[in-house]
Amino acid sequence: MNIQIFGKSKCFDTKKAERYFKERRIPYQMIDLKRYGFAPREFDSILSAVGGVDKLIDWEGKSPDITLMKYMDDPRAKEDKVFDDPALAKTPVVRNGKQATVGYCPEIWATWK
Repeated sequence: MNIQIFGKSKCFDTKKAERYFKERRIPYQMIDLKRYGFAPREFDSILSAVGGVDKLIDWEGKSPDITLMKYMDDPRAKEDKVFDDPALAKTPVVRNGKQATVGYCPEIWATWK
């Protein structure tokens, strides 16, 4: 397994995801979204794995950009917005090769081999 955790340092779900993998002695790579963001190919891979940009966006976020994005019809414009400002993404985004999850999903991670 090649686990990558994209998250924010102050996010409780990100810390829970790190703890999940640490307790099971599964090596992972932590990537701070606010500092590094997504690489273009990683972003495309994550979008295809989770089922689109709408599942990646943190709709409960307090950013004014989230409110604006609720009224956007163009998915490509939403993708560009999230790629440019990765703080709009729900965290953690956990990636294992071509598989990915958004949020805390230990029931799915347990099935990864």
